[in-house]
Amino acid sequence: MITAEAVAESAVSVAPGAEAATGVPEREEPVWPWKDAPIRALVQRIHQLQAERAQAFRRLEEGHRQYLSSGPPYDFPRYRSTVHEVTQIFAAASREVMAVEAELAGPRVQPLLASHVRSLQQLEETRLATVALLQLMGAPELTGQEDTVQMHQLKMKVIKTMEAISEVLQDLRFDAESAE
Repeated sequence: MITAEAVAESAVSVAPGAEAATGVPEREEPVWPWKDAPIRALVQRIHQLQAERAQAFRRLEEGHRQYLSSGPPYDFPRYRSTVHEVTQIFAAASREVMAVEAELAGPRVQPLLASHVRSLQQLEETRLATVALLQLMGAPELTGQEDTVQMHQLKMKVIKTMEAISEVLQDLRFDAESAE
């Protein structure tokens, strides 16, 4: 993930005297650190973000497991905190993935690579929503009300989505090599 330090280091100063001319204090506008990076670096960053997402999914799964084993009474505040933490990780990764997509679709004129990144983002959204639904269906409050057929279908959907994500990542890597 891009750190605050990296953003600060890549900031561009506004023209000197801007405050005097406009009456507004000078402010540095951060510049996206990947702006002039080679396509290979953008693709590598997508793969890093996917690794961060995978780690976040593991954290979410572990948090859910701990929640289920914590009760009764169940430690919902701890689980809620884990979900909040993981949500922030997913949101940051999604913002950066969408920025890479915009860079590929716009200035880099790489519509095929941009479409791979867009597909990846959509698949990750599907995966997250499906995992969340599975966790909700497995909540202790719903014990005895499980729909095993639906849960199996959702688990299969997660598996198929993960397979599709792997295929898109492979296509992205291959097509990026061809684009350079």
